[in-house]
Amino acid sequence: MAIIINVDVMLAKRKMRSNELADRIGITTANLSILKTGKAKAIRFSTLEAICAVLECQPGDIMEYVKETEG
Repeated sequence: MAIIINVDVMLAKRKMRSNELADRIGITTANLSILKTGKAKAIRFSTLEAICAVLECQPGDIMEYVKETEG
């Protein structure tokens, strides 16, 4: 996938655990795990906004585009 999710990086920088983030943004830890592993097909803007508010970051801090190589 060309979009890399860096939620773990921001969690580490903020010294926060996944379950705390999930509780604070109102999603299950299972859904947060799906997002963190890059298995999610979509993310609601409201969820992205909540993550950014809690982690005090910008969307670009937790999402990154990487061009896929042609094979």
